[in-house]
Amino acid sequence: QVRLVESGGDLVQSGGSLRLSCAASGIMISINDLAWYRQAPGKERELVGGISRGGSTNYADSVQGRFTISRDNAKNMVYLQMNTLKPEDTAVYYCNIRSSLTKNHYWGQGTQVTVSS
Repeated sequence: QVRLVESGGDLVQSGGSLRLSCAASGIMISINDLAWYRQAPGKERELVGGISRGGSTNYADSVQGRFTISRDNAKNMVYLQMNTLKPEDTAVYYCNIRSSLTKNHYWGQGTQVTVSS
Protein backbone atom coordinates (compact mmCIF):
# COMPACT_ATOMS: atom_id res chain seq x y z
CA GLN A 1 0.00 0.00 0.00
CA VAL A 2 1.35 3.37 -1.05
CA ARG A 3 1.41 6.02 1.63
CA LEU A 4 2.67 9.60 1.51
CA VAL A 5 2.97 11.70 4.65
CA GLU A 6 3.75 15.40 4.43
CA SER A 7 5.15 17.42 7.31
CA GLY A 8 6.75 20.75 8.01
CA GLY A 9 3.84 23.09 7.46
CA ASP A 10 3.63 26.02 9.84
CA LEU A 11 2.70 29.64 10.34
CA VAL A 12 5.49 31.89 9.14
CA GLN A 13 5.93 35.59 8.51
CA SER A 14 6.24 37.02 5.05
CA GLY A 15 9.83 36.71 3.83
CA GLY A 16 10.45 33.62 5.92
CA SER A 17 11.36 30.08 4.93
CA LEU A 18 10.01 26.59 5.45
CA ARG A 19 11.02 23.14 4.36
CA LEU A 20 8.30 20.61 3.71
CA SER A 21 9.01 16.90 3.78
CA CYS A 22 7.18 13.99 2.22
CA ALA A 23 7.86 10.49 3.48
CA ALA A 24 6.92 7.75 1.03
CA SER A 25 6.25 4.12 1.81
CA GLY A 26 5.06 1.26 -0.34
CA ILE A 27 6.67 2.78 -3.43
CA MET A 28 10.21 3.56 -4.51
CA ILE A 29 10.51 7.24 -5.31
CA SER A 30 13.72 6.66 -7.26
CA ILE A 31 11.85 5.26 -10.26
CA ASN A 32 8.95 7.69 -10.26
CA ASP A 33 8.17 11.30 -11.04
CA LEU A 34 7.36 13.42 -8.00
CA ALA A 35 5.56 16.70 -7.55
CA TRP A 36 4.25 19.18 -5.02
CA TYR A 37 0.83 20.76 -5.40
CA ARG A 38 -1.00 23.31 -3.31
CA GLN A 39 -4.57 24.37 -2.77
CA ALA A 40 -5.58 27.69 -1.31
CA PRO A 41 -9.05 28.29 0.16
CA GLY A 42 -11.63 28.67 -2.57
CA LYS A 43 -9.14 27.84 -5.31
CA GLU A 44 -8.32 24.80 -7.38
CA ARG A 45 -5.32 22.65 -6.62
CA GLU A 46 -2.31 23.85 -8.60
CA LEU A 47 1.07 22.44 -9.46
CA VAL A 48 3.94 23.99 -7.52
CA GLY A 49 6.67 22.02 -9.21
CA GLY A 50 8.02 18.59 -9.98
CA ILE A 51 11.15 16.50 -10.12
CA SER A 52 11.60 13.71 -12.61
CA ARG A 53 13.20 10.32 -12.11
CA GLY A 54 16.29 11.74 -13.72
CA GLY A 55 16.39 14.68 -11.35
CA SER A 56 15.26 17.47 -13.64
CA THR A 57 12.95 20.01 -12.04
CA ASN A 58 10.26 22.40 -13.16
CA TYR A 59 8.37 25.07 -11.26
CA ALA A 60 5.33 27.23 -11.55
CA ASP A 61 6.16 30.79 -12.53
CA SER A 62 4.81 32.02 -9.20
CA VAL A 63 7.46 30.11 -7.21
CA GLN A 64 10.37 30.02 -9.66
CA GLY A 65 13.55 31.15 -7.95
CA ARG A 66 12.04 30.88 -4.46
CA PHE A 67 11.13 27.20 -4.13
CA THR A 68 13.36 24.16 -4.62
CA ILE A 69 12.31 20.52 -4.88
CA SER A 70 14.76 17.80 -3.98
CA ARG A 71 14.69 14.09 -3.32
CA ASP A 72 16.63 11.64 -1.18
CA ASN A 73 16.18 8.27 -2.81
CA ALA A 74 17.99 6.45 -0.02
CA LYS A 75 15.52 7.79 2.54
CA ASN A 76 12.57 7.67 0.15
CA MET A 77 11.87 11.32 0.95
CA VAL A 78 10.92 14.35 -1.11
CA TYR A 79 11.44 17.92 0.03
CA LEU A 80 10.16 21.36 -0.84
CA GLN A 81 12.37 24.21 0.30
CA MET A 82 10.39 27.44 0.31
CA ASN A 83 12.17 30.76 0.66
CA THR A 84 10.99 34.35 0.58
CA LEU A 85 7.48 33.25 1.38
CA LYS A 86 4.57 35.51 0.51
CA PRO A 87 1.01 35.63 1.88
CA GLU A 88 -0.20 34.29 -1.46
CA ASP A 89 1.76 31.10 -0.78
CA THR A 90 -0.72 30.26 1.95
CA ALA A 91 -2.27 26.91 1.11
CA VAL A 92 -2.38 23.24 1.92
CA TYR A 93 0.60 21.61 0.25
CA TYR A 94 0.38 18.08 -1.13
CA CYS A 95 3.01 15.59 -2.18
CA ASN A 96 2.26 13.60 -5.33
CA ILE A 97 3.85 10.57 -6.91
CA ARG A 98 3.01 9.28 -10.38
CA SER A 99 3.83 5.61 -10.62
CA SER A 100 5.94 4.82 -13.68
CA LEU A 101 4.50 1.30 -13.67
CA THR A 102 0.75 1.81 -13.17
CA LYS A 103 0.49 5.52 -14.16
CA ASN A 104 -1.57 6.01 -10.98
CA HIS A 105 -1.21 9.16 -8.92
CA TYR A 106 -0.83 8.96 -5.18
CA TRP A 107 -1.43 11.81 -2.75
CA GLY A 108 -0.61 12.63 0.82
CA GLN A 109 -3.01 14.19 3.28
CA GLY A 110 -1.45 17.63 2.96
CA THR A 111 0.27 20.05 5.30
CA GLN A 112 -0.88 23.60 6.00
CA VAL A 113 1.37 26.53 5.24
CA THR A 114 0.22 29.94 6.40
CA VAL A 115 2.19 33.08 5.60
CA SER A 116 1.27 36.20 7.53
CA SER A 117 1.84 39.67 6.16
